[in-house]
Formats: sequence, structure tokens, C-alpha cells
Amino acid sequence: MPMRVLLAVAVVMILCLLAVSAERVRKAVRRGRRRRVVKERLAAAAARAETAERQRSAAAAASGALTSLMPTIHEHDPRHVELAAAGAG
Repeated sequence: MPMRVLLAVAVVMILCLLAVSAERVRKAVRRGRRRRVVKERLAAAAARAETAERQRSAAAAASGALTSLMPTIHEHDPRHVELAAAGAG
């Protein structure tokens, strides 16, 4: 009789151990899947940021080239109007 009890306890312990290890495997697979998705999203975000930076630098270069071809509006000092006649009234 005690042998059967020991055998039953051993079977229950083995089943618990298998359940725990299966849960760990399932969590590891889920974690790996999440990491892969995050890695893909990060790579896509980095590519978008790199494209935006290239566009900004191209726009800055085009703006600099345009400014070197066209004179600026503020080449001369602003003109001031003397209002001497306005105060004599």
C-alpha cells in the first residue's frame, strides 16, 4: 500500500513539474515573439526617422542654395522717416 501512495505522489509531482516547465516554455515563446515585434517596429521607426532627417537636410541644402542665388530682402538698413513737421502744428 505505501508503495502505491509513493507512486501516486511521484506521478503527481512529475505532472506538476511538466506543467510548470510547459508554462515557462510558453512564456519564453511569447516573450520572444514580443521582442521580435518590438525589434521590427523599432527598425521601421528608425528608417522613418532617417528618411525624415534626409528630407530635412535636403530642404536645408536647397534653402541655402536658394539664398545664395537670390539676394536677401534685408540687405539695407531700414529707412526712418523724420517727423519734424508733425510736431509744429
